[in-house]
Amino acid sequence: MKVLFDHPNPFMLAHGGFQIQIEQTKKALEGIGVEVEWLKWWDSAQSGDIIHYFGRPSGAYIDFAHQKGIKVVMSELLTGLGSRSAAQRRLQKGLTTLSQKLLPSSFTAKLAWKAYQKADAIVALTPWEKQLMVEMFDASPDEVHVIPNGVEEVFFQRTPNQELRTTPSDYLVCTATITERKKVVELAKAAVMAGTPLWIIGAPYSKQDPYYLRFLEIVKESEGMVRYEGGISDRQRMAEIYRSARGFVLLSTMESLSLSALEAAASGCPLLLSDLPWARSTFADHSRYCADSSLPGMTRALRPFYDLPHHPVSLPPARWKDVATSLRDLYQKILG
Repeated sequence: MKVLFDHPNPFMLAHGGFQIQIEQTKKALEGIGVEVEWLKWWDSAQSGDIIHYFGRPSGAYIDFAHQKGIKVVMSELLTGLGSRSAAQRRLQKGLTTLSQKLLPSSFTAKLAWKAYQKADAIVALTPWEKQLMVEMFDASPDEVHVIPNGVEEVFFQRTPNQELRTTPSDYLVCTATITERKKVVELAKAAVMAGTPLWIIGAPYSKQDPYYLRFLEIVKESEGMVRYEGGISDRQRMAEIYRSARGFVLLSTMESLSLSALEAAASGCPLLLSDLPWARSTFADHSRYCADSSLPGMTRALRPFYDLPHHPVSLPPARWKDVATSLRDLYQKILG
């Protein structure tokens, strides 16, 4: 069995969780003996049994793969859709249905809605995303498989003292790209107002981004209440930070399945997350939630969370090897 990985966007333009997901999935599959290559569209001699497409391919893409005897597995992140209200989703569904009836097929083909019917299998990261794929895009429930992201082994390591979490540091930790949908500016302001020391770890998409520059001003004005030193690529150090933190906070407006939240949970770090379906369907009552994303709402949520007696999250996420095993089984199933 040979699997070809394909994706529509080059990593160099936007670092983040999707890049980590694809790279870690490839590494984990290779670790259990699955042959994986990046799809080389320019190489007509390249062969493969399955294309695993990270994104939403066009119907024509899937048809062409099928003509060559290649199966197609699709993994799409429904980050924005999954964070919309029920009323907004109903409106979108109605517009989608109406568009398919009234607009030329040459136009609707570019939106690739038919991919959900044509793909041989679809991978959703959470039960919530599976529900969206079925309800919004008429995917067959039998073809949608929930396989969450995994966590690297380093985040599961413990010492007896760390298991008890008897001496947490003074800081709450937020690991996120410094961009508007992650709401790090608002979170930093709330931490200052609540008097809860906060360590934000991450990088912006651009150092000229006005949102990032505003964030730097808040860090400077916080007089040490908000700590920021950029991103940290050392995975061992990140694991140690999570294990010693008073808690992990991510109050973004939208997510698909936060890798940093999974890593914090694997490290035993208590969680405070935005009250969104992706979080509830993943962590249930193993996390605390902030339902009010306004600045006063964040401020009210931070102090009680900070003051709680903190115990390790009791719901361990999957390891990447588990993810690879589930994907290998899925590949074998669709190959018959």
